[in-house]
Amino acid sequence: MKALFAATTAVLAIAFGPVTYAQDKPAGGDAAAGAKKVAMCIGCHGIPGYQSSFPEVHKVPMIAGQNAKYIVAALGAYKKGERKHPTMRGIADTLSEQDMADVAAYYENQGGAHAELPKEPAAPNAQVAELLKKGNCAACHGANLSTPIDPSYPKLSGQHADYLYVALKSYQTEKNPQIGRGNAIMAAQAKPFSHAELKALANYIASLPGDLKTVPQSKFR
Repeated sequence: MKALFAATTAVLAIAFGPVTYAQDKPAGGDAAAGAKKVAMCIGCHGIPGYQSSFPEVHKVPMIAGQNAKYIVAALGAYKKGERKHPTMRGIADTLSEQDMADVAAYYENQGGAHAELPKEPAAPNAQVAELLKKGNCAACHGANLSTPIDPSYPKLSGQHADYLYVALKSYQTEKNPQIGRGNAIMAAQAKPFSHAELKALANYIASLPGDLKTVPQSKFR
């Protein structure tokens, strides 16, 4: 079984593939400083089960325990408009590169100790196994889809299925000023998959044990 994010042959990389951004980012973030910069984040990412209604209703992604380098890359892509999402674009526009690094360090550490995950997840059904093979998923995200070969790739296992599905579909969207993720390689990978196939992949990945979580936080601190 192979992973869904390979840059040349993965489908799920599409939804979460590495995002290009400035190469002169700060070397590291300060989690303690980041804790003072997340006021705009916790209203969605600090409420378990919180749902977004854009571009369709889905749970916002769990980001506690996610790779900091990936969070920085994603924020940079929103800021550049490579990822189209009005709310996230507005938030990213307010952040400097150091702010992004600090916020990312905060969320990477917010998950606490990482769980001991199986090296390989439970075998999927025949349909999903074929889709994972077609997407070459393990090549970038690891056999358990939670140990990517580079921290600029996200951990996927255990993430909300409806978010994964929406994110994957976004790479199939073209010429929409409000919706979509503008990465030509990822778009080419995602387009061969039907929505039903993407949903089957998303459901399987969400069923796997992983490090990602939502840590409850009050908006009023």
